[in-house]
Amino acid sequence: MSKKVILVLIILGFVSGSYAQHTSYLPNLYKRVSLDISRQPVGDVLDQISKRGDFYFSYSGNAFNRDSLISLNVKNQTVRDVLDKIFLGTVDYRESNNYIILRSTLLHFAIEPDLITTDSRHYLITGKVVDVYTGKTVPDASVYEKQLLVSTLTNEDGYFRMRIRGDLQSVVLTVSKEAYRDTSIMFLSTVTIKPEGYVYKDEDYSGYTSNIVERLGLGRFLVSAKQQIQSLNIPGFMASSPFQASLLPGISSHGMFSSQVVNKASLNVFGGYTAGVNGIEVAGLFNINKGDVKHVQLAGLTNLVGGSVRGFQAGGIGNSVLDSVRGFQAGGIMNDVRKNMDGWQAAGILNHVRKDFKGVQVAGISNIVSNKVRGVQLAGIGNVAKNMDGLQISAISNVARHEMQGMQIAAIFNHAKKMNGVQIGLINYADSSSGVSVGLINWVNKGYHKVSLSSNDVFNYQAGIKTGNAKLYSILIGAATFKEGEKVYSAGLGFGHDFIFNNRLSASMEISSQGLYLGNFDAANILSRAQLNAQVKIVKGISLFAGPAYNIYYTDPNVSSAEGFKKRIGPVSSGNKSPRGWLGWSAGITFL
Repeated sequence: MSKKVILVLIILGFVSGSYAQHTSYLPNLYKRVSLDISRQPVGDVLDQISKRGDFYFSYSGNAFNRDSLISLNVKNQTVRDVLDKIFLGTVDYRESNNYIILRSTLLHFAIEPDLITTDSRHYLITGKVVDVYTGKTVPDASVYEKQLLVSTLTNEDGYFRMRIRGDLQSVVLTVSKEAYRDTSIMFLSTVTIKPEGYVYKDEDYSGYTSNIVERLGLGRFLVSAKQQIQSLNIPGFMASSPFQASLLPGISSHGMFSSQVVNKASLNVFGGYTAGVNGIEVAGLFNINKGDVKHVQLAGLTNLVGGSVRGFQAGGIGNSVLDSVRGFQAGGIMNDVRKNMDGWQAAGILNHVRKDFKGVQVAGISNIVSNKVRGVQLAGIGNVAKNMDGLQISAISNVARHEMQGMQIAAIFNHAKKMNGVQIGLINYADSSSGVSVGLINWVNKGYHKVSLSSNDVFNYQAGIKTGNAKLYSILIGAATFKEGEKVYSAGLGFGHDFIFNNRLSASMEISSQGLYLGNFDAANILSRAQLNAQVKIVKGISLFAGPAYNIYYTDPNVSSAEGFKKRIGPVSSGNKSPRGWLGWSAGITFL
């Protein structure tokens, strides 16, 4: 029981660290790039090619020397042609999802059988795998029968033993190992034919998968060393099967071949490790897939997918997909997609998409999209996107790191670099804005930052700070009359809109609401104003304004002002029925 608890805890730790535009239909090897480099390491050159082509290279340390210096000048050539110029035929290339796998073609090996026996139920073959050039045996090479999905690894001395069930007239064994060229040979009863090697046609290969899931925390921990070696040895072989069942990775109805098989139905008691799913997969704890998942995938804890997902995916803790998703993801804690997402995401804590997202995201804490969102983000704490086209709603904050088109609604803070929509929040910030911000503080870096000083029919002195833009700006107001017996203090909030006629003449319409202090807090004294001002620019940064206003004042008629404070606000005094309205005026000067 303690081992199970430890296993679950470790899985939880690895899942939390397992952190996407759809992949172009143009094969990566036929994308075009231009390079002009002089004496740079091969590894650095490959990094430049992968960035320009928006894909990744995968290769082992002995496929070639990363530090070899090369010079290259190519213009608008395919990636395949560029690789040919770099490696001169010493490296083979294959595609898998968004990866180009590089493998050395310099090393060759051969199968030397020792014993071949058959009976009515078994076919037994033993032998060794040797390097053609050195004559030395090759350890950890994968020996397998593609049609029967039976495999084994050579031991440290390069020997293998394979027992195949069934009454078979012949079998074809293939040997694969990282950095070696595959070799196949046919065995017919007790006679070996084609000792020079048997070659499968191209159609015998049904796919090509990346081994990246094995390098992540969860995959590295749960996939055995033998399975990882097998997966590295034969990434170019995939098969399909109607069904598989497993207890844990490696303890499967497909044995060590599970990572090379795409299943229509997959049942994993605790967890499984397969090439992919084209139907339904269910696990008590976890599912690990090297390639694509289609239709339905369910796990008690987590799903880790090296390819793309098309359909419905749910994990008690979360889901991590290294390519794109089209469909629905539900995670108890988090969902992570390294490329594009098109559909719905729901998570208890976090949804994370590393490229574009289109659809609806709902998270208890946060939604994060590294590039563009087209749709809706709903979060308990905050939403983050680079470009937002739609709606962001959160209890704390929304951030559009570049452009916002649509609406941001947050209880506290909204941020957009380029604001082309509507912001509603306590504090709204934008670098530039052609939209509308509604809040206590609306700061547009390339917009209004104005200070007005004025007098009106209620206050001798009034100051206002205006932020926003001409479409809508907010006003923080402070006002006072200091004369003994007429004292009154006020603070409030307003909004305004400018009508710009030309470079010198404009008009503004403003509404505001202010709380008045008349010596005590026993009554709520509220003054609301609507005013229309004519504005004339005197010099750059200074304007004069004046205009009529309409006031509505509310107070409690049973509460009097304190001694020394104003008894009458407009026509309204103690004993008057409230609210009461009247015409007034305002005039002043605006700076900046």
